[in-house]
Amino acid sequence: MAIQRMDNVGIVVDDLDAAVAFFEELGMELEGRTEVQGLVADRCTGLDGVHCAIAMLRTPDGHSRLELAKYLSPAATVTEPRDRPHNVLGTHRVMFAVDDIRDTVARLRPHGAELLGDIARFEDVYLLAYVRGPDGVIVGLAEQLG
Repeated sequence: MAIQRMDNVGIVVDDLDAAVAFFEELGMELEGRTEVQGLVADRCTGLDGVHCAIAMLRTPDGHSRLELAKYLSPAATVTEPRDRPHNVLGTHRVMFAVDDIRDTVARLRPHGAELLGDIARFEDVYLLAYVRGPDGVIVGLAEQLG
């Protein structure tokens, strides 16, 4: 048995509107918003009393989706430090291919994005950068060269 596809990547955020605006600026398209709660939500998360606001976004090619979730109950937990470095076990990132990495970083800055390091050249193949996005999420950017 094999998987069929990766359906989405989920990220828990504190400010759902700000996170949606960030990823829309990146070029993702909002598919819709909803709220989930009840027994099914409790069972699959292993939490009691789940009530969650959800926004689903998709990439322009339609192949990938990002699910942003704001927990209304139980409250989301925060680990410290909130802006952990990239090498902490369990830290994840989402990577996007972009047309112009410098322009993308500039457009994301007003939405709170900060470069973790610098824009780096990988051989003559890619320009790469990591930015910290909403609620400390690390977002990778890759511009293919040539």
